[in-house]
Amino acid sequence: MNKLSKEELLFIRENRLPVPNGKEFAGMSGAFAALWTPFKKDGCVNESAIEREIEWCLVNGISGFYVTGGTGEGLELSEKERKLVMARVVKANRGRGKIIAHVGCIATQNSVGLAKYAEKIGIDWISSTAPVYFGQNFDATYDHYRQIAGATSLPFMIYSFGQSIIPDRDAKFFDISNVKGMKYTNYQYWTVQALRRKVDKPVAFFAGADEQVLSALATGVFSGCIGMTDNMLPWLYSKICALAAADRFAEAAKLQDMSVRFVELILSKPNFSWPKAVMKYIGIDCGGARAPAGRPLTVDEHRELFAELDTLGFVRKVK
Repeated sequence: MNKLSKEELLFIRENRLPVPNGKEFAGMSGAFAALWTPFKKDGCVNESAIEREIEWCLVNGISGFYVTGGTGEGLELSEKERKLVMARVVKANRGRGKIIAHVGCIATQNSVGLAKYAEKIGIDWISSTAPVYFGQNFDATYDHYRQIAGATSLPFMIYSFGQSIIPDRDAKFFDISNVKGMKYTNYQYWTVQALRRKVDKPVAFFAGADEQVLSALATGVFSGCIGMTDNMLPWLYSKICALAAADRFAEAAKLQDMSVRFVELILSKPNFSWPKAVMKYIGIDCGGARAPAGRPLTVDEHRELFAELDTLGFVRKVK
């Protein structure tokens, strides 16, 4: 595989962003890939491709994996498929990186069932978005998190996706004993700083907006990033986190600019099969994305995408 050199990996390992004390936070630092769920042509989960994704990310400095989330099309998978993906990731990972399983479902009871399964097979953390259809208010969200977090002994990570943080209100979520972190995918980092001051226990925050990872890390609040494009550019985000930890922000800014250029390309394609097809360009065919988020790409569309990636010139391929 086209991978980081031994010297680069050593630099990443020796320069880690700070995490709170506690065994649950060990290893919870740096860049995490929000893992794609790869599909075969017949629409079934491609288990061998999961293994290749894991290896590609790990040799390029990734610290761990966020599975069956938005990028992993968790809400488009059946319960059986979600369990299959979780189990396969655990098997392929072999304890090398931390694994966070997104267990959010429309029904809280289904989330609880997935959380218990995650603990049973050796997942490190569990996570969930707020309710995505019913119960879109604070009380229902609090109870949703409380039931999921209370179902296991695992640490629970809130996934705040596109939502505004209201520090006085949202600090109450952390009163739930197992709530130990948050993945924040938005851009008002000062609100996360304010929230952190109001939470009176060890917690870890992760930035979810790939195009602004360095901005988040500059606040000193975040322990790393969790993102979709970490699958395609794992070496880049691993280096950004390590350079930020080493206070080498000018160097990290150059890499962040590459991230912005890449994300600009991805956002210009409003079909979730486009970014997923980047993995085919890299050398790991993850198939297309399921409807309604994704629609099949034509041969010409693949050719167009690959030409644009050639023009960028920094998207590395598996050898």
